[in-house]
Amino acid sequence: MTIDDLQLQRSDADGLVHFPGLPAFDPADETENAIIRRLAGNWHRRSTVKRDEPDLDELFVAGRADYPEKLVPFRAHPTWQAMPDALRSRLLSWAWIAYNRHTVLAEQRVANPAFALVMDGEFPGLGGPDLEIALAQAMVDEQYHSLMHINASALTRRKRGSLFPDSALPESHTSRMHSRLRDEAAERWQRSLTTLAFATVSEISINAYLDLLAGDRDIQVVNSTTAQLHNRDEYCHASISDEMAKLVYDVLDADKRRFFLDMLVAGLEAFVATDYSTWEAILRIERVPGWERMVADVRSESSGARLVRDYSGLHSLMSDMDVLGEVDFDWGLAVTNT
Repeated sequence: MTIDDLQLQRSDADGLVHFPGLPAFDPADETENAIIRRLAGNWHRRSTVKRDEPDLDELFVAGRADYPEKLVPFRAHPTWQAMPDALRSRLLSWAWIAYNRHTVLAEQRVANPAFALVMDGEFPGLGGPDLEIALAQAMVDEQYHSLMHINASALTRRKRGSLFPDSALPESHTSRMHSRLRDEAAERWQRSLTTLAFATVSEISINAYLDLLAGDRDIQVVNSTTAQLHNRDEYCHASISDEMAKLVYDVLDADKRRFFLDMLVAGLEAFVATDYSTWEAILRIERVPGWERMVADVRSESSGARLVRDYSGLHSLMSDMDVLGEVDFDWGLAVTNT
């Protein structure tokens, strides 16, 4: 099935087209069109005869980087600067593969489990047919987001002629922190609120990270467009998550409120942190000379440095909840890291 087979749902004021379940896209944009058609084809492939799909490979430009070098924590270090161009390009391909994997983990292990908990009636103050419909739609969105990023990694592997195996990479820092805090929780309500808090942070804050890729005109067009398509849905999800957090907080007792706020801060700290463990795995795999010293230098010089510095979404949520004075987090200027 391709998007030609799907019923048009609506076009919004910006001229974006909406098909059931798929991210909004600009039909005049060749890359957005190609990604959506590939999504539709992949989603239904097992139950329908395969039809011709647009060739995303044709949109790949070998000379473009797969991931923005400006987001590499070591970009200014002499060891990175001295690397051959081919090695830096390969490391940026690894970074893109890792980013896609981490995105899929966030969708599958945090966002959708939190939405499922809400639909199961786990949290007081949340429920009703309207919310269930919105969450069911969001869960479908998250599945498509996962597929988009899996497709993007597959394209990179084909065009770069390398396996770049996900299995060689550690679990993302955010996913590890979520799992650790859940495992440490003694009560069911603590585990549930931990998942809801991490999902709230992810859904409200992911736009800041996606913006860094969606707005980059130097990386592969398919890659920046994948982030852009994902981003549009997440603005809607952020609104849903924002309202759910407020509703839940309003009906919690004092101890549970304190716990929920602590988990929101823990989730934000995990989300914005530089994931050095992933970089260490990549540099070790590629046997980069002097990588240990480079990582140690940057970690010592950048203590507390954050990949994303736009915390405005969660800052706004906590302001609405009137709890900014109850949390310990350095909000800084709440601007995007560029």
